[in-house]
Amino acid sequence: MTTTHADLHSRYELDPAAATRLAEDGFVKLPGVLSGETVEAFEPEITAKVIELNTQHLPLAERDTYGKAFLQITNLWRHSELVRELVFSRRLARIAAELLGVSGVRLYHDQALYKEPGGGITPWHADQYYWPLSTDRMITVWVPLQETGMEMGPLAFAAGSHRVSIGRDLEISDDSEERIAAELSTRDFPLVAEPFELGEVSYHLGWTFHRAAPNNSSMARRVMTIIYMDADITVAEPANDHQRADLTAWLEGAEVGGVPDGPLNPVLYRG
Repeated sequence: MTTTHADLHSRYELDPAAATRLAEDGFVKLPGVLSGETVEAFEPEITAKVIELNTQHLPLAERDTYGKAFLQITNLWRHSELVRELVFSRRLARIAAELLGVSGVRLYHDQALYKEPGGGITPWHADQYYWPLSTDRMITVWVPLQETGMEMGPLAFAAGSHRVSIGRDLEISDDSEERIAAELSTRDFPLVAEPFELGEVSYHLGWTFHRAAPNNSSMARRVMTIIYMDADITVAEPANDHQRADLTAWLEGAEVGGVPDGPLNPVLYRG
């Protein structure tokens, strides 16, 4: 199944200051990247796949902090031709390349992050901790599938936190929430937590610390994310067990020192 949503394929006129803001703050929010009609066309299919592929069936009260944060389903593009069209969007990928200042980007993986009603915090963390790659030219687009008010726990960022090396040895956990919060409180990194309009998205760098508040609404906070990497990036020797797992799961067949150019990591945009 395919769609004809032009905003997935046409060029988004990126504010010239956006890349500067990303470099300074480690994240940028962009209005009107997708039309409301486009988001609403993809949401039912993504939600259906989350329900179909979800393996977390414990009640919220019986889960750990990570389990309470969200339902996480990865590489939905491999399970739905419709979702594939969104994940392979040239528009979204081109924005990623322009923000990173690289000639092209390839896919690392996608993931749906659904914070259930009553779902807990997403602890402070930096994504790059998990990635066995040689540079920080990595970026994630966060695409809410509904208007996301503060009561739903939108993504929040510590502006500028990607420029320091604190907490880079911490996996997402109660410990990362406590220790990173304590470190950030002693430094001048403003917390930016804002609602998202329908069609508004954010992009954030791999070392930018981010978190989310609980979902205090009666609806699931439905979000689709896509992680991009510089198309010419190379694989690094994994530095921890999580990176070893990622190398196997998301960079299938890639070797240390080589470009991850296997079937799971296609180039999505090349200028």
